[in-house]
Amino acid sequence: MTTAAIDFVEVGPRDGLQNEKALVTTADKLELIRRSLHAGARRIEVTSFVNPKRVPQMADAEEVCAGLPQVEGASYIGLVLNARGAERAIATGRLHELGAVCVASERFAIANQGQTSAESLDAARAIVTMAQAAGLKGQVTIAASFGCPFEGEVAEDRVVAMAATLAEASPAEVALADTIGVADPAHVARLVRRVAAAIAPLPVRVHFHNTRGTGLANVWAAIEAGASVVDAALGGLGGCPFAPGAAGNVASEDVIYMLERAGIRTGMDLAKMVEANAWLTTLMGRKLPSMVAQAPAFPGICAEG
Repeated sequence: MTTAAIDFVEVGPRDGLQNEKALVTTADKLELIRRSLHAGARRIEVTSFVNPKRVPQMADAEEVCAGLPQVEGASYIGLVLNARGAERAIATGRLHELGAVCVASERFAIANQGQTSAESLDAARAIVTMAQAAGLKGQVTIAASFGCPFEGEVAEDRVVAMAATLAEASPAEVALADTIGVADPAHVARLVRRVAAAIAPLPVRVHFHNTRGTGLANVWAAIEAGASVVDAALGGLGGCPFAPGAAGNVASEDVIYMLERAGIRTGMDLAKMVEANAWLTTLMGRKLPSMVAQAPAFPGICAEG
C-alpha cells in the first residue's frame, strides 16, 4: 500500500445517533462535536435535515447548527435528502458541505426517501447544484452500494453507472455506503476500483457498517483500492431507521488505530478519541462496540498521527 494519509470524516453526531431511541440533547450533541474537534476531526457530519416525524433524533438540526463551534479548518456537513432539506441546511449559514444521498436499489430508495432509485439520483444531483450555488461543497453518498436489505445483491454495474452520472454534477466526492454491513473485502476492492476509474479525478469516500464483523477489513480493502476518504463514528454507534438489521458504523477509534499502526495518517489523536468514548459510554448508558477503547493503550499509537 502506498497511501500515506486519508481524509477522516467523523459521522457520530448524525449517523451514530440517528437510530437511538432515547433522544440525545442538543447540548450533548454539541459536546460530542466539540470532543471530536479536540481529537483532531476536521470534517464532521453534524446533523441531517429530514422529517422530524420520521427521524426524531434529528429534530434539532437548526439548533445544533446554531451552536457549532467556530474552529479554523473545520468543515461541517449536513445530510439532506431533498430540496427542502437543502434549503433548511443552507439557511443556517453554519455549514460547509451538503451531503446528498441516492440509493442503488428501488425498494430501499422508496423506504429511505420515498423516491425511486432514479429519482433519488436526480435529487442528489440537484442538491449538489444547490450547494454550489450557495458557495458550499456538495457531495453524494450512494446508499446500499453493496447490498439492499430488501432486494439482496445490488449490481455493481448499477453503482458504477450512478457514480458516473453523479460525477457530471462535479460533487466534491462520491461515497459508497455499505448501509447494512454486508460487504466483503473482495467486493469492496473491486467496486472501489471501478468507481474510482469512472469518476476520476474525484475522490472516492467509503462508509461501512460493522453488522457482520467485516467493517475494518472493508476499510483496509477500500484504501488499498484507491479510496481516500473514510467515514467512522465514535464508539461504533449507528444504524438506519429504514434498513432492518443495520448495526453500527465502523468505530472511529478502531479505524484510527488500524491505520495509524500501519503508517497511514488520519490526523486524529487516538488517546483523545478513547477519552471521548468514555464520555459517550456514560452518556449512552451502555458499553459501545469499539474494541480499541476497551483494550489497553499501546505505546506509540495513542498520539496524534
